[in-house]
Order: sequence, then C-alpha cells, then structure tokens
Amino acid sequence: MLSFGAMKQIIRASLSIIAFLVVWEIIARIGFIHISLFPPPTRVAVAFLEMAQSGELLRDVQASLWRAFVGLALGSILGVVVGLVTGRIERINNYLSPIIQIFRPLPPVAIIPLVIVWFGIGETSKLFSIGFAVFFPVWVNTHIGAREIPKTYLWSAQTLRVRRFELFWRVIFPGALPFIVAGFRTGIAIAFVMVFVSELAGASAGIGYQISVSHLAYRVDRMIAALILLGLFGASADLILTRLLWAAFPWLKLLGQK
Repeated sequence: MLSFGAMKQIIRASLSIIAFLVVWEIIARIGFIHISLFPPPTRVAVAFLEMAQSGELLRDVQASLWRAFVGLALGSILGVVVGLVTGRIERINNYLSPIIQIFRPLPPVAIIPLVIVWFGIGETSKLFSIGFAVFFPVWVNTHIGAREIPKTYLWSAQTLRVRRFELFWRVIFPGALPFIVAGFRTGIAIAFVMVFVSELAGASAGIGYQISVSHLAYRVDRMIAALILLGLFGASADLILTRLLWAAFPWLKLLGQK
C-alpha cells in the first residue's frame, strides 16, 4: 500500500504532466509554428501507435536498452573497481589517477569517430563508447567515497585483523556506497545520451537510429515520440536502480539517497 505522502507526490506529478501536455497541445494548435514542425501531443501519440503497430518500436527499444544496460554495466563495474583501488591504495593512485584525469575531460562524443576506426560500426564500438562515458562519473564518485572513509572504521578493522579483501568488501565498499550510487545515477543519464549518439552512425535499429531516419523523412512527430521514449527509459532506469539499492541496502534511505 502506498502511503498518503507517496499518493500526494504521484498526484502532483500527474497533474504537472497533464498541465504540460495541455499547454503543449494549445500552443501547437494556435499555429505560431507549422503543425508539421511542432506537432501537438495528440499527433505524437498517433506516431507512437504507428511505430508500435509496424513493429519498429519493439525492435528499436530492444536494441537501445540492450546497448544502454550492457554499456552501463561495463563502465560501472570498471569504475567501481578502479575507484576503490585508487581511493585506498596510494601507490596505485599516484600512477593511475593522472592518466584517468587526462582522459576524463574528453567529450565522449568526440571519441566516436576514433572508436569506429578501431572497432568498426558494429556493436563493439557502441558498447565501448557507452562504457567509456559511464566509467568516469562512476570512478570519480567511487574514488572520493573511498577516500572519505573515516579512519576509525579502518583502525577498528585492522584491530580485528580483517584481511585486505574483506576490508574492501566489508568496510570500504559499504562506506563509499552513497558516493557510488551518485555515480551510478549520473552514469545512467550519460548512458542513454551515448546510446542516442552511438546509434546515429552505423546502426540499423535503436531509438537513436529511429530519430535519425525520422529526421531525414521530416517526421518530427516520430522524432519527438522517440525522444520521449528515451527520456522515459532513462528516468525509469534511475527509479528502478534506487529501489533495488534500497531493497539491498535499506540504510541508504537514512542518508537521503532518493
């Protein structure tokens, strides 16, 4: 059962979305911009149904979600592992962090032509570009979280003669988890941005591919429908992640991880 506060929040969110759609419909129908260039939500809904009935929607959603989640998983796992190591082992940090910091400011979009040269236009290049982009926010948050572990926790673990692996798993990882979650949530948004960008070149399916094809056909209604889908999937992935983490680590709620 939902609490009264949760019900109020859902109602407020629903009302704001409905109000936005009504205002959008009115502005589009007034005709300041031609309706084919700025279609109202009713036309976008029709385009969405067309895509669903033709089978394009299912094909594109499956392709984009697979790329987003595999790239997100690869970048996040590597980011967490490297972040924990650089955050706690000073010798490795001195050698590895400067290299990471050189690559971190690079726009992930800028490396796509180079990635295509290396890996071609297949799935490998798309997954690499998404994982590359996700790695850095996850790494920097994990790195900071690992360095912020209170020394009293580490001293207590050393007093109990906890081995190094157990120290990472039982003390450092849980202590850094709020920072890791922040990195994950940033990584989710970046992953869906990179899905769109990576599918603009050499894809035959995907939401980004659908937007590109619709642009060439001047179907703005289909473009907007695909963009809305991309946003909904990104928001849903963030919501699902937080709920799963709450279930696995209930104490995160007390730290304001919402």
